[in-house]
Amino acid sequence: MGFLEDLEEVSVSYLPRKDPTMSDAVISFMKDFLAGGVAAAISKTAVAPIERVKLLLQVQHASKQITADMQYKGIMDCIRRIPKEQGFISFWRGNLANVIRYFPTQALNFAFKDKYKKVFLGGVDQKTQFWRYFAGNLASGGAAGATSLCFVYPLDFARTRLAADIGKGPAGREFSGLGNCLTKVFKSDGFKGLYLGFNVSVQGIIIYTEPHTSDALTQLKFVTLISPHTGMLPDPKNTHIVVTWAIAQTVTAAAGIISYPLDTVRRRMMMQSGRKGGEVSLVHVEQCSQRDGYADIMYTGTMDCWRKILKDEGGKAFFKGAWSNVIRGMGGAFVLVLYDEIKKYT
Repeated sequence: MGFLEDLEEVSVSYLPRKDPTMSDAVISFMKDFLAGGVAAAISKTAVAPIERVKLLLQVQHASKQITADMQYKGIMDCIRRIPKEQGFISFWRGNLANVIRYFPTQALNFAFKDKYKKVFLGGVDQKTQFWRYFAGNLASGGAAGATSLCFVYPLDFARTRLAADIGKGPAGREFSGLGNCLTKVFKSDGFKGLYLGFNVSVQGIIIYTEPHTSDALTQLKFVTLISPHTGMLPDPKNTHIVVTWAIAQTVTAAAGIISYPLDTVRRRMMMQSGRKGGEVSLVHVEQCSQRDGYADIMYTGTMDCWRKILKDEGGKAFFKGAWSNVIRGMGGAFVLVLYDEIKKYT
């Protein structure tokens, strides 16, 4: 949800294909796993600055470090101030956790998806029952994603907290790195602290198949509009790449906007670790400063988070940073279209 964040992780396993033998499947997976890992590392690193801008705009109202007078006014203000106040390299804070997260996520999805396919796709003929097969594929992917999330969520949590850390230098930083973040939060809040926002993340998987990507809508575009398996475009093989990119961009942008509030809420919940004391409104938070050691809990739960954001900041607060997500999604949409173009000649 928000969730447009990992388009390069979209698996081509959603497309109809012949069932390979187990050994062929393992070999194919390992090739895709390694190639995908390299591609993911490059693509995630390339868009990390935009991703960090998006995260800062999303969570700054819930940050202990960012007081009212220090809040970013928008994307350009954020891009201008980050290198000036924190150093140019700080654009990539949290990127290591994001890159590392790819590998266990893909491995776990591969392990779990076949199990769930037996549940959702048992006895379904992909040629004569295409839509049932398509829905079953999405359901199995969503279930696998939800199961995988149980194991890799702390990495996503750490990525968010590291990206939200605006300190400059070791003395000003809340966390010195990935290991320090996980250790520090575990000591202060236990395992529960590393899983704040988990419930709404699972909701996002159920609704959109994969958090951060709105994968269901993305795959719907590729399988029903561009893929030659369904032929809903007059001539999908000869459709100009600009047309397919425009379709991809429209769908991915819409998916990102629809799912974005869920991403905002889950990341706001992630910012609660390390806070102690009674709940408090955003108005009170903005009257306090970091010097006061202010660290009261802002949200008592997911529903309370939804309610307070709407009450204190207005509905538009759920979409802070959404435009940067759309910008980043343009590249992801192009990658998916390019893949489809290459498949035409292979």
